[in-house]
Amino acid sequence: MLGVKLTIHIIEKVQKVLLQSDVQSKSDRSPVTVADYGSQALVSFVLQRELPSEPFSLVAEEDSGDLRKDEAQETLERITKLVNDTLASDESYATSTLSTEDVLRAIDSGKSDGGSHGRHWVLDPIDGTKGFLRGDQYAIALALLDEGKVVLGALACPNLPLASIGGVNQHPSQGEVGCLFFANIGAGTYMQLLNSSSAIKVQVTAIENPEEASFFESYEAAHSIHDLSSSITKKLGVKAPPVRIDSQAKYGALSRGDGAIYLRFPHKGYREKIWDHAAGCIVVTEAGGVVTDAAGNPLDFSKGRYLDLDTGIIVTNQKLMPSLLKAVRDSLEEKASSL
Repeated sequence: MLGVKLTIHIIEKVQKVLLQSDVQSKSDRSPVTVADYGSQALVSFVLQRELPSEPFSLVAEEDSGDLRKDEAQETLERITKLVNDTLASDESYATSTLSTEDVLRAIDSGKSDGGSHGRHWVLDPIDGTKGFLRGDQYAIALALLDEGKVVLGALACPNLPLASIGGVNQHPSQGEVGCLFFANIGAGTYMQLLNSSSAIKVQVTAIENPEEASFFESYEAAHSIHDLSSSITKKLGVKAPPVRIDSQAKYGALSRGDGAIYLRFPHKGYREKIWDHAAGCIVVTEAGGVVTDAAGNPLDFSKGRYLDLDTGIIVTNQKLMPSLLKAVRDSLEEKASSL
């Protein structure tokens, strides 16, 4: 069983890709493309190098189709340079120089469909692309499925402050920034600064009174129906305004008690991908939280690249979940009857 330490090792490598390149200073979409593909290629390469004796399966967001087009050659060369510069900065991989074809193959290792048998790594190389572009929250999310169950997860959140973002102060003006969360099934959830090796165990909030709770939802309205979330929290008695941030950084913040609730209700027709939730799910559940669909069913990561969900995703602590489920059910019924 691969340990958490290797997962952290990989996540930190990907973080170097983002910090040591020019990707964060650009405003167009190309740098995100470079960072996305570069991160995926790097994680794929390192995992396969570290796990030579077992079948390798990676379920990830990107494939090389667009990069193989003639007009993408400059972008592909930038990605290859980024990956090689990062490998060269680590003694363990300093002798590895990848060709553009090596990089394309590493990216395409992420084409696995996952499923209920065997072991599958699940990666979102940059979760929260728009947050990344705005200089707000994004995450690098890596998880391991074993026979359809998430058994390991890590979230690197480079822009997440060490201080709580659960209240109105979502962007503390000072203090340390850049958090890594990791969880191993049955062993709890831990958090550390990205530039540190000292980790602390974290727990979700113990709040029982909804009036004292704060809640997270997606920054992008396309990812969650804000009006529905508002109806649910009103029924529940939540008084605080929503904290809207991008990416699975919400799961990380929730795991350490920054807020009490996370609501995600995408518009009809949207299919949730497993890489958007696998790492975050185990980070929260190992911290004592509960992650379900709108009907209260646990998320099922064994069906392939997508989650088959009842309407949406809700996350909270065990004490608040019964009343939250009732508020969700009542709000969904009202919404249906008004159509």
